[in-house]
Amino acid sequence: MTATITEGPGEIEMNRRTILAGLGAAFARPATAFAQASKTFALEPQYLPQSVVYTAAYEIGTVVVDTKARFLYLIEAPGAARRYGIGVGMAGLAWSGIADVARKAKWPAWRPTANMIKRNPGRYAKYAGGLPGGPGNPLGSRALYLYRDGKDTMYRIHGTTEPWTIGRAVSNGCIRMVNEHVEDLYERVPIGAKVVVQ
Repeated sequence: MTATITEGPGEIEMNRRTILAGLGAAFARPATAFAQASKTFALEPQYLPQSVVYTAAYEIGTVVVDTKARFLYLIEAPGAARRYGIGVGMAGLAWSGIADVARKAKWPAWRPTANMIKRNPGRYAKYAGGLPGGPGNPLGSRALYLYRDGKDTMYRIHGTTEPWTIGRAVSNGCIRMVNEHVEDLYERVPIGAKVVVQ
């Protein structure tokens, strides 16, 4: 498997060990059916984590998700943010609003929602009992759980077994990131951080 990230005029290899480890786990357990073998992808440079000018007036530490542009911004200073590329919810499944990061998890477990199973029982019903965390889990290596007024919105900012979907609207509503990128965000965003999804 070759996974590359386009960066300027050349290409760099993207953490081959992490990807190969994920594939090994995917073949070892049938429950990790979301990991896909031999998928090559190129991540456009705009979706790599980078410092950018950001003039909207949010408090430092706020996470702003721009679902139309497919970017997540972590406000780092007045007029400056760290930007990440994301995948977002497909038509009709996108969520917007203000929430808080109430919980964070490394290698989180996953269970499809009742609505996901209802919409696509062929794909999700077999996972109704949930999947343990690991390289083949669709939430990837990290998850930030979004709550509003103390209640779980059921939406997450999380990693993915499908990094080639960054920049697209394909998820069931959650915000997807490349695993290495969500790991970076995870270390920067504390419990209680405000998240604005627009």
